[in-house]
Amino acid sequence: MTITRQDVAEKIADHLHGQLSQAQLVDWAERAMMDAEFPDRDADLLADIVGRLGLADVAEFGLRWEDCDQFLRKLGYKAHVDVIAA
Repeated sequence: MTITRQDVAEKIADHLHGQLSQAQLVDWAERAMMDAEFPDRDADLLADIVGRLGLADVAEFGLRWEDCDQFLRKLGYKAHVDVIAA
C-alpha cells in the first residue's frame, strides 16, 4: 500500500479531531513504517513524519499540538482551530 501526503495529513487531522486516539495513531504509523511504501518524491519527508508519529507513545518524544501543526505544514496543509460551546 502506498501512503501519500494526504493520507498522513488525514490521520493527523483525525487525531486532532478526537476520532483517532494517540495509541491508534502510533499503531497506524508503526504499521505504515513496516508495510507501506511512500512515493519517491515524498519518501524522505513522509518517512520522517510517520516515523516520528510512531514514537508518540514514548515519553521522551510525545506528541504536542505544535508537532502536529508543524507536520501538517510540511505536508502542505494548515491546521485551523474552531472553539465552540459544548
